[in-house]
Amino acid sequence: MNDAGKRHSRTITDGPSRAPARAMLKASGFTDSDLSRPIIGIANTWIEIGPCTYHLRDLAEYVKEGVREAGGTPMEFNTVSISDGITMGSQGMKASLVSREVIADSIELVTIGNMFDGLIALSGCDKTIPGTVMALGRTNVPSLMLYGGSIMPGSFQQHDVTIQDVFEAVGAHASGSMSDIELKDMEDHACPGAGACGGQFTANTMAIAFEMLGISPIGSASVPAIHPDKPKVARECGRQVMELARRNICPRDIMTRNAFENAIAAVLTTGGSTNSVLHLLAVAQESGVDLQIEDFDRISEKTPLLADLKPGGQFVANDLFAAGGNRLVAKRMLEGGMLHEDEITVSGRTISEEAADALETPGQIVVRELEEPLKPTGGYVILKGNLAPEGCVLKVAGHEKTHHRGPARVFDSEENAMEEVMNGGIQPNDVVVIRYEGPKGGPGMREMLAVTGALVGRGLGESVALMTDGRFSGATHGFMVGHVAPEAAVRGPIAALRDGDTVVFDVESRRLDVEISDEAIAERLAEWSERPSVFGDGVMTKYARLVSSAARGAVTRA
Repeated sequence: MNDAGKRHSRTITDGPSRAPARAMLKASGFTDSDLSRPIIGIANTWIEIGPCTYHLRDLAEYVKEGVREAGGTPMEFNTVSISDGITMGSQGMKASLVSREVIADSIELVTIGNMFDGLIALSGCDKTIPGTVMALGRTNVPSLMLYGGSIMPGSFQQHDVTIQDVFEAVGAHASGSMSDIELKDMEDHACPGAGACGGQFTANTMAIAFEMLGISPIGSASVPAIHPDKPKVARECGRQVMELARRNICPRDIMTRNAFENAIAAVLTTGGSTNSVLHLLAVAQESGVDLQIEDFDRISEKTPLLADLKPGGQFVANDLFAAGGNRLVAKRMLEGGMLHEDEITVSGRTISEEAADALETPGQIVVRELEEPLKPTGGYVILKGNLAPEGCVLKVAGHEKTHHRGPARVFDSEENAMEEVMNGGIQPNDVVVIRYEGPKGGPGMREMLAVTGALVGRGLGESVALMTDGRFSGATHGFMVGHVAPEAAVRGPIAALRDGDTVVFDVESRRLDVEISDEAIAERLAEWSERPSVFGDGVMTKYARLVSSAARGAVTRA
């Protein structure tokens, strides 16, 4: 009975020749009975730095209880995590996207080394979520991902706030419209405890994407981090992975091309983060699925925006949970023909069967009816043009603007741009260009929430456009274009821009262009020279040598 699902770990635990391995494992407290069962790796991204993953050490205990109850033996191990919210606006933010690859690599190594029969990955913040699922796609042993859940909203002057409001408060404070006392009050109360950022920012975006992809149990992600039901969810995940191991259902059986389209549609209908483009492309590559950046725009054209969530909308993740959670979103998608209905999930049921069980709270207004969408098409679009031949991403949720034409204000780092914003040097109609912040050029493709938040806080969110070969936080809103590819560090056209060049954003034609000729761009690029690395021979330089274009997910390849 205990042998069911023990397909891989026998190599480590069985037979006279494995006595040394068993001796080592017994020193860690495992018994002969433990080692006779399927071995389930518990990949934990716990750190005590920041709220997003702070509670995962406790949550892992409930997962392990579920594994044991179902006849398996859990073995927990840890990996790294970098908090975007803490490092944002600093050189430390360069480590964030790099950590996604390190997370995936480390989980893959421990899984291969220990020949686990199954795997549960616990994630919390922006890069731990895709990093863990990239590892599941690579190792392809029976597994699932459990998201630790969202933080509760904070309270400031009797209304709900999130970390987004704190970043925007910095700009308001710089402009003189918020006092020192008010900024400190906001800082002290915006983040009340454990959990990931509370809007439909990158963490919650990727969490719902992976539910619709089928690799996380439907409804598990929308339960907040500190909700009393979270331990129950964790135990059920432990039991569920044992069923996957017994039936030998693996991630690549679940994460199919159609399942990725379901995930993309979920992001678009909830107004999710543009980072989902980067992360879903990466997970698809690790899972052997052919997904292209153009697929996101194609799906956006037929996906209405239904969820009224921050940063572009009114509500936070806890409000969505109270309305019916991610399962309610799945139900709307099913009713609207947005789902490939027959894709299986880690529960063994199809996505349509899971969606049919949604319970909608009467009178909720977080998720719109199909007949009353916030917008008829999805939350972001893909632009191309002479500035972005490989593509870039523009979030359209939360504003109606479809066109911008203005003079470029060119900065070769985020810090230089931020200084100009804070000093009041950016004017209405400007196009703020931040380059050499891409995957190779950063390296690490920093998010620009500090800059975009400051622009909004100074009252320029509606009148200024911004473009970068770096990324935006899921909390960013406004006319902001990220992931411009090819990036400046590989002599992409963005490297040719000069102050005063007229840049045109045209959403309807899906174009991002500068009003100079192709010949002029080529002449300028002919004068371009590579910028030397300032990171020596460490991890950042290694990453810069191996990382691919943002248009292909910024994955590392030898």
